[in-house]
Parts: sequence; C-alpha cells; structure tokens
Amino acid sequence: MKTIVIYYSYSNNTKQIAEKIKNKLNCDILELTPTIPFSEDYQTVVDEYQNNESEKQTVEIKDINIDLNNYDKIILGTPVWWYTISPVIRTFLKKYDLTNKQIYPFATNAGWLGRTFKEIKEICNGKIKEGLSVKFENKQLINEQELDSWINNI
Repeated sequence: MKTIVIYYSYSNNTKQIAEKIKNKLNCDILELTPTIPFSEDYQTVVDEYQNNESEKQTVEIKDINIDLNNYDKIILGTPVWWYTISPVIRTFLKKYDLTNKQIYPFATNAGWLGRTFKEIKEICNGKIKEGLSVKFENKQLINEQELDSWINNI
C-alpha cells in the first residue's frame, strides 16, 4: 500500500507544505479543486464564507482521478477557514469513504486552529492520527525540524 498527500490550498500556503511532505516521503500528491473557483479577491471570500464554522459549508469539487483503495495512509492538508476546515476539504471527507485509512491531518493557519482537527475526526471514518498546525504570517512560522519530525512519524 502507498501514501498520498491530498490537500486544498487557497493562497498556496497549504500547497507549499503538501509539496514538502511529498518530496520528503516520495509519495503521490493530489490537489483538490472546487468546480467553481473561489474569488481571487480575499475580501469577497471572507464575505461569502465567514460563517463557515457555524454553517459547515460545502462546495462542489472536481472528481478525483485516483483510486483511494490503493492507499492506506492519507496526509490531509487544509487551510483553516474561520476556525475549521475549508469547504473543499469538508466536501471531500463527506464524499469519499476513508474507512480503514490512516489520516494524518495538517492545517495551515494564522494562529487560530479552532475546531479544525475535531471536525476532521467528526466527519472522517478513518483512523485519525496527530495533526500538525502550521502557522503562517506572510511566511511559514513552524521550523523545519518540527515539520520534519512530524513527517518522520508518518
């Protein structure tokens, strides 16, 4: 069985971490994308999704082009949208069966992780492992040793 990094990234912070993980583990990678892209204007996205935590919004996502049955470990990356997972990741977790998969979540954020990992555990039917919070404030704030240590535990 194999390992795959599955992620969604709005501002490329999550993508940056996903690619580091992929390169370190030499595993497959899949970027999830919404069917209708979010606005490139950050304030527009804020206005539309600022109630994401309470409303638990989902969006349509493009079908994935992989067979999840080929993977036993999924490294799941999401940006934090108003204290929880992004609508793209929420849709993915509701749409695809991850039973018996080991899920290693990571979340990029500005310091407000909120219910992100709790919601992943509530939705996902896989075996959730310890998550990693990766803080950004114009640049990555987690040091490379901490990131490498988390990756090495996978």
